[in-house]
Amino acid sequence: MTDTPPHDPAAPPLHHPLRSGALSPRKPTRFDLRPEATAREAIAASLDLLDLPAFRFRGELRPTGRNDYVLEAELTASVVQPCSVTLAPVPATITETIRRSYLSNWQEPEGDEVEMPEDDTQEPLPEVIDLGAVAIEALALSLPLYPRAPDVALGEAVFAPPGTEPLREADLKPFAGLAALRDRLAATDEGPESKE
Repeated sequence: MTDTPPHDPAAPPLHHPLRSGALSPRKPTRFDLRPEATAREAIAASLDLLDLPAFRFRGELRPTGRNDYVLEAELTASVVQPCSVTLAPVPATITETIRRSYLSNWQEPEGDEVEMPEDDTQEPLPEVIDLGAVAIEALALSLPLYPRAPDVALGEAVFAPPGTEPLREADLKPFAGLAALRDRLAATDEGPESKE
């Protein structure tokens, strides 16, 4: 278990560096990060969260091959985000499995047309692997993009310059008007006054 030390306001919200040269080449290096309250507050502020009541990042860095490492971890968090419509608090629970492959012989793709690698978890092995930074990045990528409070519906947004008639959603669907006209004409043709 690795409880993080009290948070220094001048430091990153969560900082847990491991020198890659000091990692064991034979056995996994295990970690269990559970930041205390002030560090969680700093993380929440950095991600525009209203609150971060719980946050844990637990896993291991495992050697693979000669000088490569794989990070596998479980991220669990309780977050409170502002509703994207009303700004009301929206709680959520996040559970994600995180995997990164750190390669010592990483080669940056070259050329004008760079193809995305099949394994997007691969990256160059840095001198220092900051588990705190990895954890915060993983949390940021796992957050709901548009949190919405219960019973909140998106209304129709209407915008127009002063002195002009605003365009509404129905105005942007020209075929809807044609369909209505067709239906009216069909009803007229089938009415009691229609001639045979």
